[in-house]
Amino acid sequence: MSAPTSPTTHEGEQSADHPSGTPATTTAAAPAPGATTAVGPTTAPAAGRTATVPTHRSGRWIDRWDPEDPTFWRDGGRKVATRNLWISVFAEFLGFAVWALWSIVVPQLPAAGFAFTVDQQFWLIAVPSLVGATLRIPYTFAVPLFGGRNWTVVSALLLLLPTAALAVAVQDPGTPFGVMLAVAALAGFGGGNFASSMANISFFYPEREKGKALGLNAAGGNLGTAVVQLAVPLVIVAGAGVALERAGLMMIPFILLAAFLAWRFMDNLSTAKADPRSFAAATRNKHTWIISFLYIGTFGSFIGYAGAFPLLLKGQFPEVTLAIAFLGALVGSVTRPLGGVIADRVGGTRVTIASYGVMALGAFGAIQALGSHSFGLFFASFLVLFVATGIGNGSTYRMIPAVFQASAVPGGALDGPTAVDAAALDEARARARKAAAGCIGIAGAIGAFGGFLIPRGFAASTSLAGSLVPALWAFIGMYAVMAVVAWAVYLRKGSALASAGI
Repeated sequence: MSAPTSPTTHEGEQSADHPSGTPATTTAAAPAPGATTAVGPTTAPAAGRTATVPTHRSGRWIDRWDPEDPTFWRDGGRKVATRNLWISVFAEFLGFAVWALWSIVVPQLPAAGFAFTVDQQFWLIAVPSLVGATLRIPYTFAVPLFGGRNWTVVSALLLLLPTAALAVAVQDPGTPFGVMLAVAALAGFGGGNFASSMANISFFYPEREKGKALGLNAAGGNLGTAVVQLAVPLVIVAGAGVALERAGLMMIPFILLAAFLAWRFMDNLSTAKADPRSFAAATRNKHTWIISFLYIGTFGSFIGYAGAFPLLLKGQFPEVTLAIAFLGALVGSVTRPLGGVIADRVGGTRVTIASYGVMALGAFGAIQALGSHSFGLFFASFLVLFVATGIGNGSTYRMIPAVFQASAVPGGALDGPTAVDAAALDEARARARKAAAGCIGIAGAIGAFGGFLIPRGFAASTSLAGSLVPALWAFIGMYAVMAVVAWAVYLRKGSALASAGI
């Protein structure tokens, strides 16, 4: 049988196909003809299903995978899925850690003898996000092409390139800036890992359990940013002097371990097939681009501030230890689920608009802190910013299923009288699910570009005005614009979707 299409969920938010967080840009196809199966216990299978347990062939491929069958799930499916999940969490955690490495290495470059300008330092922070965002969509399709286990091994081993290159480059203060920028760009491999990891895990779990599984997978990845910002400052100063090469070297044993665990214990599912039509459907829908714009303000702000925060602290308050910078990424990660929970109760648009308001207040507090050189106010203001980005991240993604389902039917109403018959309504909703699947993948990639825009905004502000203040005012203005767009399209009385309660 064929499993339903499910969109690739980014950063742990809820997806378009299932309120608890089902991902999908890919479709599970029927088992290959003649695939080997093992008959399970005598418990009667669900109607129309064959009770089987997972069986492997060469290369750890599984040809029959039916987690929606309770017997299959109980008699081996859950165990296999759980094993793949925890290895995926570890590999994705390392991906995020590598993606964020330069955010905490760059502030330490002057102490190691490098004489880069502030603008150049912000470039080194921004370029990994640019590359990682670009890689997200092709990484999504890598799992169906190569197999989830195989691609996890490959994507983990690819992390050796940025870590080894960093370890070499930072040992010579005479390394040209262009070379350093190329090495920093390699860290973008870590940003792409999230998309393939989420797509892979989505195939293993039944609809009723995907939310929890994907939430764990995403949370493990997100925490990599905070952990690396905590660990690197401690590791590089152990002993005498500043040994920046340790920032790369410390990751290599863990990367090799992740690749080994994936090779030895993970599985490929031959039933996983790509569905690029969901992306095509999404690109033709205006709401894809509206939500992607809104997502730049939430996830883009999170990844952008997380990358820039250590350098901002170093530049504005050099007397403060960088070891506390990890708290920003940490609170932004752990508050993300709250956005979806609150959005379920009061509506995703309202929560997203409120998050923009709180982000604006946080940025305004940072402006006041810079004027008075108050570290306490500056740090607290940025923690408020991070909390708001986390909540807004979850609520914006929660809007996607509601927006696409509501826009698929007359009047934007999901239930009640409509001008179409039941068959046409079901067809419209199916098209909406496919478009929403693509929207999740596209919005996740576009939103990640905020990780490039925010550091570059700070760089331009510093170069032109000698202060971070103009950039913060510009961000406040963008949050206001995004809030107005969200209200005008989804809440304003008389708008096409106002009655849907999005």
